[in-house]
Amino acid sequence: MRAHNLSRATDLGDRVEVADGLWDRFMGLMGRRGLEVGAGLWLTGSNGIHMMFMRFAIDAVFLGRPDPERDSARPVMSVHRGLRTWIGLVPFVRGASSVLELPVGTIERTGTAVGDLIALEPAAGDVPA
Repeated sequence: MRAHNLSRATDLGDRVEVADGLWDRFMGLMGRRGLEVGAGLWLTGSNGIHMMFMRFAIDAVFLGRPDPERDSARPVMSVHRGLRTWIGLVPFVRGASSVLELPVGTIERTGTAVGDLIALEPAAGDVPA
């Protein structure tokens, strides 16, 4: 998947994996060594995350429900920069329905802020399901 900030014309990631099952969301990025620039994980159906058992810090962008009047773009509800490992739960974000976990510095690099609209779309080379 590709996560594109429509409000700022920037890409948050062009190699974003989708975690849409209970186990995939629970596991998240645990056990991985890191994320490269352009990579990420989209946790669907979630408004909170944890950093337990993580080996590296991340940026997290909490997204609201898709807006059908805006080509299903999702509003940014909250941004969290540089979440440290082992800090436990990140507070739930009211109104969020999914979370993008991204390499540290992505929020800063893209200028992503609350209220921006994010499009999640197939990346070049993705095979439709």
